[in-house]
Amino acid sequence: MPQHCCEEMTTRLDHRCDRHEDPFDCPDAVIHHSAKFQEYGLVIHDGGRSTLGIVFCPWCGRRLPESQRDRWFDELERRGIYPWEDELPAEFEDDRWLRPPGGSTS
Repeated sequence: MPQHCCEEMTTRLDHRCDRHEDPFDCPDAVIHHSAKFQEYGLVIHDGGRSTLGIVFCPWCGRRLPESQRDRWFDELERRGIYPWEDELPAEFEDDRWLRPPGGSTS
């Protein structure tokens, strides 16, 4: 998991509930991080998996990393993979696709 902007953000993202396996079911889960898109969002507890995207940390006010959503779709297209039709390679399910070949993100 990437290093986050502040201790409070890290604490909230690391929250694990002993009553709810899925964070979207837990009323104490307030923030979500999408590793594959590098996006952050406030969890909307509407019975689904809704989030409200944010670009600044709600606790420290720092700007969060830029979303990689467009780049994700561009890379799939470059490889001839259509996410609505084709099976995705495993590395596109998280942030592995962002790592240089043979490298790491650290």
